[in-house]
Amino acid sequence: MSSLQSALDSAAARTRFSGVVRVDRAGTPDVLTAYGQADRAHGIAMEVTHQLGSASVTKGFTASTILSIVADGALELTTSARSVLGSLLPLVDDTVTIEHLLSHRSGIADYFDESATGSDDYPMTVPVHRLATTEDYVPMLDGCAQVSAPGSVFEYNSAGFVILALIAERVTQVPFHDLVAQRVWAPAGMPNSAFLRSDALPGSAAIGYLSDEGLRANMLHLPVRGSGDGGAYTTVADMSAFWAALLGGRIVPERWVAQMQVPRRPPADPRLGYGLGLWLHEGGALELHGYDVGVSFRSVHDPTTGSTWTVGSTTNDGSLAMEEVLEAPPPR
Repeated sequence: MSSLQSALDSAAARTRFSGVVRVDRAGTPDVLTAYGQADRAHGIAMEVTHQLGSASVTKGFTASTILSIVADGALELTTSARSVLGSLLPLVDDTVTIEHLLSHRSGIADYFDESATGSDDYPMTVPVHRLATTEDYVPMLDGCAQVSAPGSVFEYNSAGFVILALIAERVTQVPFHDLVAQRVWAPAGMPNSAFLRSDALPGSAAIGYLSDEGLRANMLHLPVRGSGDGGAYTTVADMSAFWAALLGGRIVPERWVAQMQVPRRPPADPRLGYGLGLWLHEGGALELHGYDVGVSFRSVHDPTTGSTWTVGSTTNDGSLAMEEVLEAPPPR
């Protein structure tokens, strides 16, 4: 047993971790382990093939979808949201562009209070069972007025990525869920990624929970089906495939992959910046992460070494202890 595997096992036992960890070295799995249960009520053990909620990791899929449309010539980074949305969402400033939305610099208010993440409250402003299509989010987005000038401030924003999904649908005339499947998951070879309904999860998907113990699932706390800002289900294997395909130019051309990695905001923490849909490490590594009620998921890829690590869990902070192990420098 490797020292990394031993450290992960120890952290999982200490924190009662439930989820999956995968570490790739040069494209080959070095660690691949499942812990805990995918369904507590029925005592179903977690497997490495289980689909896990990915929360805001979905934003990376959305950015890739939008940039594939840009590469086709149907949009430009300078295209204004207004030119596509028409009279829809009138509170959005007319000068907000695709690039502003992709880089969290649109200046619009968010529909969701990030401080409520992980709580046992019900923070959505409409019944979650009504949020099944991207159009269903419009009543919530209608209240998202400008809070700063477009391009002036970086402020993490989920509403902007739902607006990107709306724009993608209007430009292509294809439902957003299908667009992501066609433009990202299919070319990347990600057969087990999907926008699943939380009230109709297949046996291949793990259930998210409100805490490390108990049987209360997260179904009543999140949209019944995700959109551009979050909610896709994926596997650790599919995430490895995503990074390989993205960096290999199989999802969008390499010139646009390079654009995704250009920092759009001076980070408060110099170790972590943001490009177009991707978090950027100082040393060149790329990151996607998401944390929500019953979901914690993080995937980091280092193009210089070809290494990738991904951890997903069924609670809002369940992955943190495992992340600490994966981030620790290797023993000498």
